[in-house]
Amino acid sequence: MKPKIRELLNESACTHSPAKKAACNAPTPGATTGGCAFEGAQISLFPYADAAHLVHGPLTCLGASWETRATRTSWRGRDLTQMGFTTAITNNDVVFGGEEKLAKAIDYVVARYAPQAVFVYATCVTAMIGDDLDAICRRAEFAHGLPVVPVHAPGFVGSKNLGSRLAGEAVLRHLIGTLEPTETTPFDINLIGEYNVTGDMWQYTPLLEELGIRVLSTLSGDGRVAQIRTAHRARLNVLVCAKSLVSLTRKLEERYGIPSISVSFYGKRDTSFGLLAIAEALGDAALIERTRALVAREEAALEARLAPYREFFRGKKAVLNTGGNKSWSIAAALQDLGLEVVATAVGKSTADDRAKAREYLGPNGVLMTRPGQEQAKIIDETGAHLLLAGGRSLYTALKKGIAFADVNQEKKKSYGGYQGLLNLAEDLKNALETPVFRNAARRAPWEP
Repeated sequence: MKPKIRELLNESACTHSPAKKAACNAPTPGATTGGCAFEGAQISLFPYADAAHLVHGPLTCLGASWETRATRTSWRGRDLTQMGFTTAITNNDVVFGGEEKLAKAIDYVVARYAPQAVFVYATCVTAMIGDDLDAICRRAEFAHGLPVVPVHAPGFVGSKNLGSRLAGEAVLRHLIGTLEPTETTPFDINLIGEYNVTGDMWQYTPLLEELGIRVLSTLSGDGRVAQIRTAHRARLNVLVCAKSLVSLTRKLEERYGIPSISVSFYGKRDTSFGLLAIAEALGDAALIERTRALVAREEAALEARLAPYREFFRGKKAVLNTGGNKSWSIAAALQDLGLEVVATAVGKSTADDRAKAREYLGPNGVLMTRPGQEQAKIIDETGAHLLLAGGRSLYTALKKGIAFADVNQEKKKSYGGYQGLLNLAEDLKNALETPVFRNAARRAPWEP
């Protein structure tokens, strides 16, 4: 059965469910601007490099969504995220149906690329013409003996955030619980909502390994299909920033009794808190003591290296224009560096994310709901020195003559964990020191 959109919007595990306030991410006019549900679903599942990702829709749907994030993988086989698969639906298919074309496409992908699974994504066109993804995928799964997962997240149903929830539903329905792990440990965890963009996950997983905590599976950074199928045997679900997948963690607790916690690994404070929260949730006294010792060691080493940066950033103000959980997690990291965050964008954030952003910025911080229109004015009013955003906001920084840093998915370095904070500090220092932004805003000598 297809997931019920209304149930996902009325999420009981969310503090802002309709029984308490208002539906989370209910579709509104313009909700898909900047990213639709299909794109959100593919972003959530795309890091599975051992799976083929087949877009059942027009060629442009694949072109708009493919390789939008630099999600890194240690998979030693063929990285199938480097291959773009689509049925390339045409006008004839709209009239006569695309089911036969989809079945042949699945056969072709399996025969040529030998994936561990195939994710088949519905799009607006194929959802509207009524192609039966479930039936096609069931037949293909039986024929080929591997998971063929229908992902019902056509773009018109809502935003990226809702698409992430729909991706979680697909994984829960078709993968989790379908395979038993070869072994288990008392400290097995699932990382949910960590996509390993530019290797963020690799900044803190070595610390978990040092503590004896094993990552049984991830959804989906550096993930493996075989591992997520065993996720039902974990002792703890760790929701990393992405509140859009709270429905998945709630259902895993209801079905398999796996408790969950929500953490962030951006900045010193949140990284330390995250490690300790995991240890405490696992409930082992010796593990908690080891974690406290590790955190003390890492923080001491970090403080010594951060001291010169903090002096440099003293008195500097920053405006943050990014989306989702980064509206507060990146803000926390900036504050750890000694920067004052005067504004952050919350237009694409959940109600929980907005509350967290308010907590970090305090009563005087500005929560921008329309950052494209607001950020230039706020830079003038606050005298901000730095704008952190995606590439499209670079021109605002150039016009205002202030430094700019890209912190969206197009970024080239990891800013996660303790080492990632040092990476962020170095990049921001370089941005503030370069004369490019000041000179670009100067008028030519012959201009009035």
